[in-house]
Amino acid sequence: MASNPEFDVLCIGNAIVDIIARCDEAFLVDNAIIKGAMNLIDAERAELLYSRMGPAIEASGGSAGNTAAGIASLGGRAAYFGKVSDDQLGELYAHDIRAQGVAFDTKPLKGFPPTARSMIFVTEDGERSMNTYLGACVELGPEDVEEEKAKGAKVTYFEGYLWDPPRAKEAIRRTADLAHAAGREVSMTLSDPFCVDRYREEFLDLMRSGTVDIVFANESELKSLYQTASFDSALDAIRKDCKLAAVTRSEHGSVVVRGDETVTVEAIEISELVDTTGAGDLYAAGFLFGYTTGRSLADCGKLGSLAAGIVIQQVGPRPQKSLREIARQRGLV
Repeated sequence: MASNPEFDVLCIGNAIVDIIARCDEAFLVDNAIIKGAMNLIDAERAELLYSRMGPAIEASGGSAGNTAAGIASLGGRAAYFGKVSDDQLGELYAHDIRAQGVAFDTKPLKGFPPTARSMIFVTEDGERSMNTYLGACVELGPEDVEEEKAKGAKVTYFEGYLWDPPRAKEAIRRTADLAHAAGREVSMTLSDPFCVDRYREEFLDLMRSGTVDIVFANESELKSLYQTASFDSALDAIRKDCKLAAVTRSEHGSVVVRGDETVTVEAIEISELVDTTGAGDLYAAGFLFGYTTGRSLADCGKLGSLAAGIVIQQVGPRPQKSLREIARQRGLV
């Protein structure tokens, strides 16, 4: 194993600027938006939806980027690979992630396509429906893999959404090879039930071939992966398919499995559900921070629950308060 890792976690994902606005249920129906899902859209539909949005907040997002920001907020050392364009939104993205304390050095794209953006519509119940134009994200490729970071992070974490842009797969495989050669571990999040439907066989192969060691999923993604309505049978299946899996269940907390070991973790109590954007991303941040700093699986899960519980009580997917300070107050760091 390489000596003295430079980073706790290297995150790889689609670098996306979130444009978040509130709407009612009728708006989703009128604009044919699938509620609670990530809908991929083209530039033309992005323009149309943007023109119909109410007042919006712009914030840097992207699943793995949010995880990197969460790890940094907890005091962990995080790095990030993701492709933006050299435009205004690209500059905003780079500024935001670096300001959170994340090492981000991926070279921006010159010219077209522009930086990715996701129009996120949040309904009264706090559920978010994402409409994502991938833009510059699709240009992330193996040439963007920084070898030292790939070898020097205890865990590499990537999002399943990266299976949508074709060259990103090559970047993931290259990073995973470098990480494993250095004695590191690789983790992924299943991202979205629709994403799982698109790439089920490939995701299972990543796990069974040992390319991925640790898997993060929510209950619906897990059931989708194994095409079953039974949570228990899906949990039994993933137990056999990867070294470690953490499955979130909204207000019912999470379940962590490793071999014959099963750890059940409660969700934290919240005062108000504001916006579920980033909940899974921040759960992974808390868990991986705990994991890479040598904590028990129960404490990893508690850190995940805490980070997720904090982020759903605010608008936007990146922590606005120091997660380390909150975790310290609760005796978790």
